[in-house]
Amino acid sequence: MKPARPAFAGDITASLHEAFRLLADAVPNRRSPFHTPTLASLDDAGAPSLRTVVLRGFDAGSRRLRFHTDRRSDKARGMARDPRVMMHFYDAALHIQLRVVGQAALHLDDAVADAAWAASRSSSRMCYAAPDASGAIVPAPPAAPQDAEIGRPHFAAVVIGFHRLEWLWLAAAGHQRARFIWDEAGQLTADWIAP
Repeated sequence: MKPARPAFAGDITASLHEAFRLLADAVPNRRSPFHTPTLASLDDAGAPSLRTVVLRGFDAGSRRLRFHTDRRSDKARGMARDPRVMMHFYDAALHIQLRVVGQAALHLDDAVADAAWAASRSSSRMCYAAPDASGAIVPAPPAAPQDAEIGRPHFAAVVIGFHRLEWLWLAAAGHQRARFIWDEAGQLTADWIAP
């Protein structure tokens, strides 16, 4: 039996609402494939650099996504130098891909970072308690940190304000792809584009 045609099929406004619903659901839902998107930024040589991050926040009204990182990381240095980023989300079961383009802002010692740190679980805080920066060459695998609180000086919240979102729904009856672009005044232009 073929699955029912989803309500968003063929409706560009409904497709955007579905994209935003999936992003909002992914923040608390650790089982959502959108919970762990791929982030693309530029490395020290200006080449693309990809890695998986954990989606920690989404605000549809301001079109902002948030994840956390170690401020000592290559990723943080790269975004501080050039804030242009892209995030890729894919759910194989739903056959939906999102690509989000925006600007990253690192929050280190401000209210955004403080609130993100306070809302983080102890197990997540441990990621920032390592004595060495991510990617540092070490003589042996390091021991697990014992005190999560020492990680706060290394913690950064990254907020991405996005101005473009591409939506792709893969369907046997015909793929559907849409592009949503917000101008500097926040006005939206939505177009179907060829898959």
